[in-house]
Amino acid sequence: MAGHTENEITIAAPVDLVWEMTNDVESWPQLFSEYASAEILSREGDKCTFRLTMHPDENGKVWSWVSEREPDRETLTVRARRVETGPFAYMNIHWRYEEVPGGTRMIWTQDFEMKPDAPVDDAWMTDNINKNSKIQMALIRDKIEKAAAERRAEPALSSD
Repeated sequence: MAGHTENEITIAAPVDLVWEMTNDVESWPQLFSEYASAEILSREGDKCTFRLTMHPDENGKVWSWVSEREPDRETLTVRARRVETGPFAYMNIHWRYEEVPGGTRMIWTQDFEMKPDAPVDDAWMTDNINKNSKIQMALIRDKIEKAAAERRAEPALSSD
């Protein structure tokens, strides 16, 4: 059995701002609550390879892995996968963005399989990813909506 999740949220902000903020991997520690650091290892065209390091878990263990991410601005999609898979046999992530009335819908689809010797199984990880995605998406929505409100409040530059 493999794991599959799909979670979405609508953000009351223009797609350009949502795209810009969620694809700035270096700023992910400020956007997500779970990441302590995001280090870009290489860039090749639009594709970037990076290391994510999480804050210590309840047992004090720090999880870290390397992923690659390739955004396609024209189709408003991003393909990502873990390069260092850790307890996963594989982990593929697809982000989609859709312009909707009043903002942007962001959809995360994750397909994965846990290794046979992983400490948890596919069902446990599916449940965990679904719970955590909702938390992280709400945080991201709130931060992007705040940034959108601040941009709207900036006074226009005078041409005097």
